[in-house]
Amino acid sequence: MIRDPRDDAELLALVRRYVTPERRYLKLGGGLLSMQSPESDRFMRDLREDAGLITAEEIAKLLEGGWRERRTAAWLVAVSRRTEFRERLGELLLASEVCCAGLAYSVALASFGTARDADLLADYLDRYLRRPDLGYDQTVVMGALQFIDLNLGGGQADRFRQPGGLWQQWL
Repeated sequence: MIRDPRDDAELLALVRRYVTPERRYLKLGGGLLSMQSPESDRFMRDLREDAGLITAEEIAKLLEGGWRERRTAAWLVAVSRRTEFRERLGELLLASEVCCAGLAYSVALASFGTARDADLLADYLDRYLRRPDLGYDQTVVMGALQFIDLNLGGGQADRFRQPGGLWQQWL
């Protein structure tokens, strides 16, 4: 069940603290790439600081919210390298309950960069590349999987990219 901050005072306090200041949740969706210094320096400094301050319980609570809360929580997980959220992020990615958060889940899993993270990304591709009617996060998940493959020397992405494979079928 997705919690609404308007109905949950604790979640609302977390949203006000971590999600909405300076419209952070929007910048984490791609606006970060177009920022120039000193704005980008300040943004990254604040993100690192909050990633170090937020508790595991607070992250878990944010992951119960909507896309803004989940996107922000996943980035805080990535920056703080909180691998204890690996399985939860994999579940949320696979469920695809909300829009606009898959990129953040993929960034977090790619930042951990283990074989298990590659498995979670591959599980997503196994499900959603079979659904060309659902243009969700297939491209960013494939990119994250290829990133892990390059770093680990694995070949998980290869099975999707082979001629006639799921990737070509989905495109």
